[in-house]
Amino acid sequence: MIAWLEPDDPFPDIANALEEPNGLLAASRDCTTRRLIDAYRAGIFPWYEAGQPVLWWSPDPRMVLLPDRFRVSRSLRKTLRAAAADPRLALRIDTAFETVMRNCAAPRRGQEGTWITEPIVRAYCGLAERGLAHSVELWADGDLIGGLYGVSLGRMFYGESMFSRVRDASKIALAGLVAILRQEGVPVIDCQQNTRHLASLGACEIPRREFCERMRDALAREAVPWSAYRNRRLNELLELH
Repeated sequence: MIAWLEPDDPFPDIANALEEPNGLLAASRDCTTRRLIDAYRAGIFPWYEAGQPVLWWSPDPRMVLLPDRFRVSRSLRKTLRAAAADPRLALRIDTAFETVMRNCAAPRRGQEGTWITEPIVRAYCGLAERGLAHSVELWADGDLIGGLYGVSLGRMFYGESMFSRVRDASKIALAGLVAILRQEGVPVIDCQQNTRHLASLGACEIPRREFCERMRDALAREAVPWSAYRNRRLNELLELH
C-alpha cells in the first residue's frame, strides 16, 4: 500500500517507497507548486499519466549525472564547436520556459501519452515564476529547435525532460547546462531514472541513500545565480567541453 495525500498532508519517509514498482511512494489528487518544492527537497518527483492520480516516486538506485563526468564523444565535441561558432544559433536560458515544457510534452515515437499534463505545466511554471525552475533553449534563426527544463534548489539541479526538433539539439542544450553547473559548483544533476541515452552521456546509478546525502549538502548551499546567464547568447559555453 502507498500513502494517499490530501492537500495539506506531508510526504511519507522515502524509506517507505515500494521496491516494485521501484520507488513508488504516494499518490495525490493535486500537484501544486508548493507540493513540488516539498517533493524535490525530499528527493521525490511526480510521474504519472493523464487520467491517473498524481504518483510520487523516489527510486533506489537513482540515476544522476555528475557535471565533471559529462561524457562528450568526438562527434559531439565537433558538433558543440560548430554550434558555438554558428551565428544562426543561440543558446539561451529562461526565455521560453512554458514553450519548452510543451515541446517536451509533444507525442514521441514509441511513447503513448505524456506525464506533462496541464496541471504539471501550471505547477512547474509556478516554480519558474519563483526562479526555481529553468529552461535551456537552442534557437536557430529565431526558431526554438531544442531544449530542456529542470528544477534548481540551492546548488542542486533536478533534470526533468528535453526535446529536439533537429539532431543533437537537446544534447547541445544539455552541454550548455552542464557548463553552467560546472562553473557554479553544482555537484549533481538528478536524472531520476535509468535510460540508455543518459548513460551514453555519462550518467550513472547511485544508491538512494548516497543520492540523498549529496542532495542535502547541495540544498544547504546558496542558490545558483541564474540571472547572470539571462538576456544573452551563451554559445561560448559550448567551447568549454
